Amino acid sequence: MKTRRRPYSAQRPEDLGGGVWSVPVPIPGNPLGYTLVYAVESPAGPVLVDAGWNHQDAWLALRDGLAAVGIDVRTVRGVVVTHHHPDHAGLAGRVREESGGWIAMHEADVALVRLIRGMAGDLHRNFQADMMRRAGAGVDADAVASSSRPDPPALPDLELRDGDLIDLPGRRLRTVWTPGHTPGHVCLHLEDAGRLFTGDHVLPGITPHIGLYPYDRDDVDPLGDFLGSLDRVADLGDLDALPAHEWTFPDVAARTAEIRVHHEEKLERLLDQITALSPDALTIWDVAEQMVWNRPWTDLGPMQRGMAAGEAAAHLRTLEVRGTIRRVPGAPGDPVRFTAASR
Repeated sequence: MKTRRRPYSAQRPEDLGGGVWSVPVPIPGNPLGYTLVYAVESPAGPVLVDAGWNHQDAWLALRDGLAAVGIDVRTVRGVVVTHHHPDHAGLAGRVREESGGWIAMHEADVALVRLIRGMAGDLHRNFQADMMRRAGAGVDADAVASSSRPDPPALPDLELRDGDLIDLPGRRLRTVWTPGHTPGHVCLHLEDAGRLFTGDHVLPGITPHIGLYPYDRDDVDPLGDFLGSLDRVADLGDLDALPAHEWTFPDVAARTAEIRVHHEEKLERLLDQITALSPDALTIWDVAEQMVWNRPWTDLGPMQRGMAAGEAAAHLRTLEVRGTIRRVPGAPGDPVRFTAASR
């Protein structure tokens, strides 16, 4: 089973066989183009895997795309959200309004949704600006903190844990907790069909953003969690993968190996850079400016720079956990800095 990558304008709802359909839902103004929302048939009504961005164009694409494969959105039993990001959770609340169905999400991301919903306006901007300054953003701090953010997702009805079976009568859809991209990201193993809905955890042509927020936390390791989650998915075998972006593909285990190599090489390059510059101590922002992104640093907007810094922070944290770099003590209020552990 494999489909090819196409622009959103060329995407169409598809019958993937075995009572599973995909519906492309656009993400306005985002280079990813669209989210692939999946519908899984059951005698008690279909369950959606993700829902798409909260925008009227996206809603019409979801509603009409489901109708094109014979599904009335009002009959949806529930929405399982792979993670809380707006291109996955955004329309879940509207589906619930139309159908009366439930929304399910892993408990770790439900906690984040509650946090996000309680942090509005100046509170959020001040939190962002302080985080940027601690990372060494300097004059960029206020610009990043003032960048727009989407509305928070609807609060889910059901909190999932690893291994839970989804309420999908007649089928076996099991929760596989895969933290990394978010603390509560899940994949969903359709055990009766040898398929894995991978969300953003395993994508065929790109890798998901792995960030650390706040940037200077020293009590979590999201990239380490992500690499461990890749192993969990690989252990499930050569399942067909149904990701949230790009295209479907066979043998998810093979792709997890490629992604692991990508990150290990990235960590090695980063350690070499830090070692070469030691004994100079680098802020998170210094490191982000030196890393390779899909565009030059000078071409990145405030939001993209903030995400780049989050990814730099996650890689630094993994190197710190592995003992190859260390934090340099500083005065209260100073940005956190890192240097090679051997210096």
